Amino acid sequence: MAIIDYQTEPSRYRHWRVEFDGDVAYLIMDVDQDGGLGEYELKLNSYDLGVDIELNDAVQRLRFEHPEVRAVVIKSGKDNVFCAGANIRMLGKSTHGAKVNFCKFTNETRLGIEDASENSKQIYICAINGNAAGGGYELALAADHIMLVDDRRSAVALPETPLLAVLPGTGGLTRVTDKRKVRRDRADVFCSIEEGVRGSKAVDWRLVDEVVPNSKWKETVAARAHGIAAKSDRPKNAKGITLAPLSRKIEDDRVSYSHVDIEIDRARGLATVTVRGPPGVVPASVEAAHALGAQFWPLTVARELEDAILHLRTNEAAIGVVLFKTDGNAQGVLEHDDFLAKASGDWLMREIRNYFKRVLKRVDVTAKSFIALIEPGSCFAGTLAELAFAADRSLMLIGTREGDNRKPAAITLGQANFGFYPMGNGLTRLQTRFLGEPKTLDTLKGKIGQPIEGEEAAELGLVTVAYEDFDWDDELRILLEERASFSPDAMTGMEANLRFAGPETMETKIFGRLTAWQNWIFQRPNAIGEQGALKLYGSGVSPTFSKERV
Repeated sequence: MAIIDYQTEPSRYRHWRVEFDGDVAYLIMDVDQDGGLGEYELKLNSYDLGVDIELNDAVQRLRFEHPEVRAVVIKSGKDNVFCAGANIRMLGKSTHGAKVNFCKFTNETRLGIEDASENSKQIYICAINGNAAGGGYELALAADHIMLVDDRRSAVALPETPLLAVLPGTGGLTRVTDKRKVRRDRADVFCSIEEGVRGSKAVDWRLVDEVVPNSKWKETVAARAHGIAAKSDRPKNAKGITLAPLSRKIEDDRVSYSHVDIEIDRARGLATVTVRGPPGVVPASVEAAHALGAQFWPLTVARELEDAILHLRTNEAAIGVVLFKTDGNAQGVLEHDDFLAKASGDWLMREIRNYFKRVLKRVDVTAKSFIALIEPGSCFAGTLAELAFAADRSLMLIGTREGDNRKPAAITLGQANFGFYPMGNGLTRLQTRFLGEPKTLDTLKGKIGQPIEGEEAAELGLVTVAYEDFDWDDELRILLEERASFSPDAMTGMEANLRFAGPETMETKIFGRLTAWQNWIFQRPNAIGEQGALKLYGSGVSPTFSKERV
């Protein structure tokens, strides 16, 4: 199979373009019908993973490369067509795993749009100039403000259930009820009809925020965008940084970046991801950090780690276990964290922290068993300690190894562990870890900056277990063999359930509830069987459903 590459840049876009009008950017969807990743046509602005990879890249670049942009309008580049949603032919031909990863990445992209509005104050508006069906309306739902042209044709719809026997897989149900706060019975009607809802009824039901006559469409969209942009706190005259291509080399059993490496052992279904700490001191000033741009260590390592996680998720499906290792100077990591904290009023430092938060969230929802190995010479400190707290288990070696002159294995807490990177449940990873022991957090705050070694780390609950050097290899071997013996399906379900303790949010519902149900429905005969709705869509033949409810 060809490798799916998540790296792109505007000169390579086939489906999106960006136009600028002062503090407003127009993110224009104009899908190349013949530009799909597979053998299907992307008609009516329908999309596949390739379209969404470009969208994700555009959203990211607007945040980093265009600080002057305060509002973003998502619109269609085609007349009388907004977006027909995920391409049905693509879904019908895809493997189950490809469908799942497609939905997951698309969900993450929509959440990234919402994060940009909330935390970067780059506020999103959606201008619907035609039918927005399924994933097309789900894209609109990610925006803060939805405008619908009132031309008696254009409508919003979530027709997956009546047409395809599946669910709106990109958070549609959850955003309709939790974000748009549509009444349950109206939501039931809306999700049960093919034609959707248009005009003033869409406003009355809170499916959109306003409808605009076709004759006033263009000027009203522009006026609304500039009005919303005026409410943003983004700097007016700041200069963005360029997200240059990553330094990356892909080989059969290795992927190498400047600060991250992946080593793959396919025989054991195992990958080792090593993240290296900063190679030098923190910049002398915020201005110096800006000058470094994409070479500033926290931003570089975030970009590389994200690409590594997406590569493993999509291109290495049979790799079930990922070992997290770090290497470098723990104090250097803490100093970079402190730098970001002190400069939190700067737009770029804010973006970097928010970016690392999103990368860690990708770990949280990736269907791999993550195990952190904390060994001599590692730098699980501050931001990089979050990898240990994101792992399903963490093992620490007690002391040092014979003949190894590196510092003993330790984990070092920093202020980043107490609020920089909330999970999808709204809590930090430490809050989630110690949900039943809130007083432990006060104890841990008193340990900030202190290297915590094996036995103490285990006693404090920061690691799963600490082993002496003479037990390390055997205990790790047993753990990995045991993990490999379990059903991958059971592991995925177990891990997803255990990772999000605590309060439920819209985000945890999307991944823990909607996506889980969608994944199940994607395997049911009513959707993908020879007589299933997804297989027969467009053929003129009506699907045959099993009537059993389970």
